[in-house]
Amino acid sequence: MGTEQKAASATIVAQHEQLAKSLPMHDRQDFADARRGFLAALEPGVVRADGRVVWDGDSYAFLTGDAPPTVNPSLWRQSTLCAVQGLFEVVPGIYQVRGLDLSNVSFIEGDRGVVVLDPLLSAETAAAALGLYRRHRGDRPVTGVVYTHSHADHFGGVRGVVAQEDVDACRVPVLAPEGFVAHAVSENVLAGTAMGRRAGYMYGAALPRGPRGQVGAGLGQTTSTGSFGLIPPTVEVTTTGQEEVVDGVRMVFQMAPGSEAPAEMHVHFPQRHALCIAENAIHVLHNVLTIRGAQVRDAHAWAGYLTEAVDLFGADLDVVFASHHWPTWGRERAVEFLALQRDLYAYLHDQTVRMLNQGLTGAEIAEAVVLPPALEDAWHARGYYGSVSHNVKAIYQRYLGWYDGNPAHLWPHPPAAAARRYVVFMGGADAVVAKARDSSAAGDLRWTAEVLNHVVFAEPAHRAARELLADTYEQLGYGAENGTWRCAYLSGAHELRHGGFGTPASTVSPDVLAQLTTRPPRTSPSSPPARPSGVRGEDPGEHVLRLQAGRSGAARGLEELRRGGGQARCCRRRRPGTGWRRPSRRCRGRGRRSSRSPGTAWPWPGGRHAAVSGRPGPLRFAGPARPRCPSRGREAMLPRMTETPPGPGPGGPGPGGVEAAEWDERYAGAPQVWSGRPNGALVAEAAGLEPGRALDVGCGEGADAVWLAGRGWRVTAIDVSRVALERAARHAREVGADVAWQRAGLLDADLPPAAFDLVSAQYPALRTTPGRDAERALLAAVAPGGTLLVVHHADVDAEQARAAGFDPADYVGPADVARLLDAGWLVEVDERRPRHVASGAGAHHTADLVLRARRLR
Repeated sequence: MGTEQKAASATIVAQHEQLAKSLPMHDRQDFADARRGFLAALEPGVVRADGRVVWDGDSYAFLTGDAPPTVNPSLWRQSTLCAVQGLFEVVPGIYQVRGLDLSNVSFIEGDRGVVVLDPLLSAETAAAALGLYRRHRGDRPVTGVVYTHSHADHFGGVRGVVAQEDVDACRVPVLAPEGFVAHAVSENVLAGTAMGRRAGYMYGAALPRGPRGQVGAGLGQTTSTGSFGLIPPTVEVTTTGQEEVVDGVRMVFQMAPGSEAPAEMHVHFPQRHALCIAENAIHVLHNVLTIRGAQVRDAHAWAGYLTEAVDLFGADLDVVFASHHWPTWGRERAVEFLALQRDLYAYLHDQTVRMLNQGLTGAEIAEAVVLPPALEDAWHARGYYGSVSHNVKAIYQRYLGWYDGNPAHLWPHPPAAAARRYVVFMGGADAVVAKARDSSAAGDLRWTAEVLNHVVFAEPAHRAARELLADTYEQLGYGAENGTWRCAYLSGAHELRHGGFGTPASTVSPDVLAQLTTRPPRTSPSSPPARPSGVRGEDPGEHVLRLQAGRSGAARGLEELRRGGGQARCCRRRRPGTGWRRPSRRCRGRGRRSSRSPGTAWPWPGGRHAAVSGRPGPLRFAGPARPRCPSRGREAMLPRMTETPPGPGPGGPGPGGVEAAEWDERYAGAPQVWSGRPNGALVAEAAGLEPGRALDVGCGEGADAVWLAGRGWRVTAIDVSRVALERAARHAREVGADVAWQRAGLLDADLPPAAFDLVSAQYPALRTTPGRDAERALLAAVAPGGTLLVVHHADVDAEQARAAGFDPADYVGPADVARLLDAGWLVEVDERRPRHVASGAGAHHTADLVLRARRLR
């Protein structure tokens, strides 16, 4: 068959002329914004790896002047803007490199170096962007990395900007939203093969660049094809309002799970009055369901997060920037931009739901919905990447699924079988092709494609059908305003003419596979493992590969799968970090909470927890929660609790004493006392430790204990407050964390000696004694080779505390513990450091004393 491309048909030319007359072509603000702050371009705009070109921005040099007949004039305008390449100043201290990959990378300058925000898709393009930045802003070290969300083009290039050893040594923190690793792995591995293949169509990876080929994908020009990697985060962001400081860069986060990505967050930089909106408000209508495939996104929640962003940050906003496209400057313009983007997703959601309740199907609603003028006239709301048509169908799918209510569609034939029947009914392949030519000549390209598709499925070698279908796809591509539609149509034409082009790029890499673990199939407590019905080759003893964030690599997991029935490691971790439950739709956008502060304040300037030097009386949760039984409901998951009455003995008031009652009263007085985040010092000091057995002394509402359990630690957590422990246990159940809880003081807890690889005492209320009993108990609990971590507030006002009835000298601090460390211990950290906590009872404390020591023998 012929392989030559065709010119635009008269139908497409007329369509373009009509569209151009309806567009606000006089509005040139985007062109000014896309070039504002320009410092330098990468010259030449080509990035290579081992002699192979992985990015060629110069191939889009043809994007100048007016649109040719073979490109939709609106898409030509968008592609011209997206092709602008180089280093740009957003505001002093924030810089972006745009046009070196599908996405942007941002550089936020700190006290010593630079924090990298969203390091592109490939290591080579990320390294080139960092090099361009350094050539014009100085050779600043990378002091932090932030991933705003779990899509590959925002983390895959991380190894081009930071080395693994710097992250492992805690020199460079990596911040990401809660659930990041689990979703990143799921998207790139579970359905990664199919998505990668479809992404080749979506981004036109096999197409030549030019007016009759690939001109851009709307979101950016295309994807790079370099080395893809992943360095798991060391700091999880779990709550709206959470604040972190990296290298002097203050960041306030807004959680946005289930919006454009299943794990996503916005970042406000109050020192620069700038908001990074991640990918939730960019200069296109985005996808509610991308045509490469993904989970359907929640347009209603998406709109809610944008409303919340305006409420939280709109009053302190000089610029809003994103991980794609160009920023929007000025408070009024930025807020209007966010509000219109919010209205875009809210309108599509609300109209789709209204119409589906009137009985319309997704395809019918897609033809009926028209945007109101305020959105239709906004360039950033046009469907260059997502579209009204397929977003409406996605919203319909989210609520009602694939079935449209027509019984004829319950059990249709698969495509090839149906196609053979259609072709016979329509008089044979030659007759269908002849009629299709008439439809094509009349400009009915959608119908031409539909009927010719049946012929190609029924008779794949039918030359005339393939040629005409390729020509039809080509004309549909020429006419498409949506960049991904154009790429998909032209890729289909290319494949019909030249054969399959495979999968040009893949995001399945060793880094991603290394996050996989194995887990036995779930069974009921009383029944033996069962073979799934209809699945061949899976014996009852075999293990199923699970997408979990864990320490065992893909090689070990696959080997266990091959062995079948072997002693595969059972990873109990739910997902990276605490794995908090996603809030209900009603409360999304409010932020998600864990169960305890990251070591915030007391009612007096000292610590956070109930006194832990008391008498025994362990309230035990005997083992992990029992498996859910469908016939018994939620109560089947409650742990069994037993309590041993406290007995007399030294060490102060126990769980049944006055001090415990006071702490119970305090916890009962508020639904949550602490901020709900794991203590920052614990996260910083324990992130690089090999998981083993951990003891959380004075666990409070349980955030530290659950955080450790989420990283593979086997945790015992003690506290004297029944209310705090019940609250902690409830949150642990909700997220699937396995923690052994004891209601006890440190001196009398039922703890094996020298058994814990990590003993963590974060702001504990340990009373001093002449014999230094509490300090000795902490040391005695640490196993040889294990770590002791003691943290307390450094900014305690002793006079104020004594005036409130408490004497800080009566309680154990890091210095008291350090005095007992002999030659059998190695002090690794003993310092004062700043702390930044935005909420919780101790948010007023600004500095910590941190002692970390390792037991040598």
